[in-house]
Amino acid sequence: MSDKVLIVDDDPTVLTTLYKVIQSNGIQAETAKSGEEALKHVFSESFDLLLLDVNMRGMDGFAVVKAIRQKGLTLPIIIVSARKEDYDTLYGLDIGADDYITKPFNPITLGAKVKALIRRSHGNLPGCDNTFLCAGPFRYNTSTLRFYKNDTEVFLSSKENAMIKLFLDNVNRIFSKDMLYELIWGEDVIDENAIMVYISRLRQKIEEDPSKPQFLQTVRGLGYRFVV
Repeated sequence: MSDKVLIVDDDPTVLTTLYKVIQSNGIQAETAKSGEEALKHVFSESFDLLLLDVNMRGMDGFAVVKAIRQKGLTLPIIIVSARKEDYDTLYGLDIGADDYITKPFNPITLGAKVKALIRRSHGNLPGCDNTFLCAGPFRYNTSTLRFYKNDTEVFLSSKENAMIKLFLDNVNRIFSKDMLYELIWGEDVIDENAIMVYISRLRQKIEEDPSKPQFLQTVRGLGYRFVV
């Protein structure tokens, strides 16, 4: 059975955009136009993730998060909001949201975050719980940000760390250089050749033969893919 996401926003245009983003990532989606409607869905159906706006008429997004957590539900929640103040972000995370994304959002970034959070919440890989991302011989501790191959720690720079986490969150997905730039470097100015350098460094650390990579593969003309 495929994963299913509930999208909640009282703006029809945003609702449609979010629906298309989720569908384009191969995930089923349902929609709700208010906080009250969202809770009816959440308490009567099964979802793998909730995408939630904050500014809505009636019950706002923060109230929805609190109502869900007060029921003891561990449903992953991503707030997608036009509110950009730090205290809104901190408040949303403090009351139980798992992530907070501001509008306007990048569809690629949002799709990657949704898939990663769903995958992490399932925690259905042998030897793993919700603290770890696991794939093949690799484990990534999301609490300590430490990375292991065959239970031996592999020491990474901050950018290498962010890159390997992205790949483990999205096994078999192809990332172009532009996508890696957007997801890891964000607004920082960087030569795309630097991405090739970081790919090469990661291969030196995780591959038996970096010249013939088994895990971190180049997909000619498209980008890079992590396979196990």
